[in-house]
Amino acid sequence: MIDVILGLQWGDEGKGKIVDYLAGQYDIVARFQGGPNAGHTLKFGGNKYILHTVPSGIFRPNLINLIGNGVVLDPIVLRRELQSLEKSKVRFQKRLLLSRKAHLILPTHRWLDAASEAHKGKGKIGSTLKGIGPTYMDKTGRNGLRVGDIQLTDFKERYEALKNKHLELLRIYPEIPFDIETAEREWFDSLDTLRALQMVDSEYYINEALQQGKKILAEGAQGSMLDIDFGTYPFVTSSNTITAGVCTGLGIAPQKIGRVIGITKAYCTRVGSGPFPTEEDNETGELLRQAGMEFGSTTGRPRRCGWIDLPQLRYTILLNGVTEICMTKIDVLNTFSALKAATHYQYDGKKRIDLPFDLCATEVAPVYKNYKGWNSSLDAATTFEALPGKAQEYLNAIENYLGVPITMISTGPEREKLIVR
Repeated sequence: MIDVILGLQWGDEGKGKIVDYLAGQYDIVARFQGGPNAGHTLKFGGNKYILHTVPSGIFRPNLINLIGNGVVLDPIVLRRELQSLEKSKVRFQKRLLLSRKAHLILPTHRWLDAASEAHKGKGKIGSTLKGIGPTYMDKTGRNGLRVGDIQLTDFKERYEALKNKHLELLRIYPEIPFDIETAEREWFDSLDTLRALQMVDSEYYINEALQQGKKILAEGAQGSMLDIDFGTYPFVTSSNTITAGVCTGLGIAPQKIGRVIGITKAYCTRVGSGPFPTEEDNETGELLRQAGMEFGSTTGRPRRCGWIDLPQLRYTILLNGVTEICMTKIDVLNTFSALKAATHYQYDGKKRIDLPFDLCATEVAPVYKNYKGWNSSLDAATTFEALPGKAQEYLNAIENYLGVPITMISTGPEREKLIVR
């Protein structure tokens, strides 16, 4: 079976740390969607690491890490990431595999992304400007270039054809500064990094591994509320971030999926534009931001912050078939004397637990339940029973509402600060 770990909110839930912790129980960790817009942060041994493309199991010796076909890959970003790993003495050369069917992000994809976002003005979606959207557009438009294409004799001609198409498209947007010559030179140099890695037909590789009894963990990027179909459209990413994306992003059948571990913060955050029903755009939000160090690991942008949204979590648990929950960053609430959790939405004159068709167009007022804070550190707690009573009450109330067990509780960013029930 292949187990799945993914975010249940708008991303930044702390997936990297949990994948790193769980990775020791698996033979393979595989990324199934997204691109370098992901930023998975891991902290151990006194060091902090941020991964954008490489799966978070790379720090576990002997573990295979696969970048699946559903991922879009920027060779420049990957090369920088691998150079950073080399400096940290991480030996990845025989343990990092690339799917030949993963699509490549070209320099002109980034140019298109920036031009399109600038053109939208106030209507911008908050893109990370990494070229993700335009690359997925070329993928579905059947124009894209894939990792395996770099081994073809006519690769340069294919590249030029796609680049020229992009240059034609750029004419419809206002001019923005972009050094295409420098970007292109760096991009072609970085292809040598791809050629030095092992390329596989990941659909065969994964299924053969399953037949051999290997244990596989599929790692998601972004969060379920950014899913292209079920997220807060159009303020979403360009891929399927939910469990269904594992099947198309790695090439496995639905019945091969086992555990689905959903990750949520003890509160809620969002980067960029789009609806956020429980946002606290005030002193409370700022306290959450500072206590949680809520600044994007990919963009550095301050994250919007608010209370936990239980109707939203109920929705993503439904979509993903979540079998267990991991709650992260509960320590961020240590200094709050009072907490809130949204239990319902008020819209169209009714109190509801379902999300409206369009959160962007529907005015939603969250209905809150209040909880007392614990006002103490959680550093000494290594079991659920050792947590302050008020923290246990908060977690039990959320677990009862959602109907799914909370099996892991992260009490700090370090690898060892994790309570497993």
